[in-house]
Amino acid sequence: MRQDIEFEAEGDTLRGWLYTPDERDGSVPTVVMAHGFSAVKEMYLDKYAEVFSEAGLGALVFDNRNFGDSEGEPRYEIDPWQQVRDYRHAITYATTREEIDGDRIGVWGSSYSGGHALTVGALENRVSAVVSQVPVTDGYHNVRRLVRADIMGQLRGQFDQDRLARFNGEDPAMIPVVSEDLLGDAALPTQDSYEWFTETKEKRAPNWENEVTLKTIEMLAEYAPIDYIDQISPTPMMMIIAEGDHLAVADKAFEAFEEALEPKKLVTIDGGHFGAYVEKFEESSGPARDWFVEHLEA
Repeated sequence: MRQDIEFEAEGDTLRGWLYTPDERDGSVPTVVMAHGFSAVKEMYLDKYAEVFSEAGLGALVFDNRNFGDSEGEPRYEIDPWQQVRDYRHAITYATTREEIDGDRIGVWGSSYSGGHALTVGALENRVSAVVSQVPVTDGYHNVRRLVRADIMGQLRGQFDQDRLARFNGEDPAMIPVVSEDLLGDAALPTQDSYEWFTETKEKRAPNWENEVTLKTIEMLAEYAPIDYIDQISPTPMMMIIAEGDHLAVADKAFEAFEEALEPKKLVTIDGGHFGAYVEKFEESSGPARDWFVEHLEA
């Protein structure tokens, strides 16, 4: 069963869905979920939530602030620490629902929110299990891999110009998330990013918009979930890594997993970053479901 939900987060209303098993006896353990970089909940989060619900779990899915059905200004700005706080607001909201067992809460994230799941798992003692799928673990490392070294100085100059413009009351500078021209301006300048976002917008998520603020890139470069990875223990943590991931780069994710303490489990899938949502969906959703069942239903 799916119902629309909304809850307050620092003055903004965040909106999403609550999934519960069709047949349940009392409150159920529940997974709190949000999407990655600029993505909205319609971009396959419903499929993951359905898998969890069919296994007897609840799933609380919400759009990140400034995106989708959720409120927030400036629109299309991604502040990773704000999104971490909003996961924690969602957990608080979950504990108020009679359908949810507030003592058995898991967090799931993917891509950028895969990093958030790690951070929340480290900081939040109300979390009993973590699944981090194709995660961004080191934003600075990611930006340096995606932005050519010869234009990094120019980009930093644009950050400074945008900061001054905002100070003077001007609108924030914007940048496309993806572009067909791989040499043009884009936050995610890879072919697989362009194909996945444009195809998924057409098929599933017409409300996704192809833009973020320029400041979003600056804040990405300042965010490093890997710094918190050893603080997750003793909360059980699963990491799902796509071996060919060159967006949320796989080598850095493997490094983060090595730094994590037990209990932990590594799942690898073939292919690139976006395969987890589509052709490798069962390989990503199944282990996550089993991990949550093992550690939340016990």
